[in-house]
Amino acid sequence: MKEIKTGSKAHILQLISQSETALSHHDLQQIIGDAKNRVTIYRILDKLVEEGAVHKVIDTDGISKFAACHQCSHTHHVHNHVHFSCTQCHEVTCLEDLIPSFEIPKNYTVLESNFVLSGICPACKKL
Repeated sequence: MKEIKTGSKAHILQLISQSETALSHHDLQQIIGDAKNRVTIYRILDKLVEEGAVHKVIDTDGISKFAACHQCSHTHHVHNHVHFSCTQCHEVTCLEDLIPSFEIPKNYTVLESNFVLSGICPACKKL
């Protein structure tokens, strides 16, 4: 596998960290332009997920979006919050103060969860 340049990875992590909504590969490609090819961006995103720097959220359209992690490591992702996917603007927002609860049978072990609610975000409601 081709080595990822640290500067490129740091730039993409900065873009994701500064965004108020989760960003897709396409969003990042639009922001960065031709400075980095699409395969490099995919590799960087995979590496950032593996390292626990970002988490991947699948929106209601099946598109992978990426948001900054706050309590994760390369060995354990903690995403015990809800993600909100707007059906109008298609932005995905982490609602970190909203922690879902659920009960599963004792013989099951949850390794990862992805909670996505869909509806209309506050910005689209104002339109």
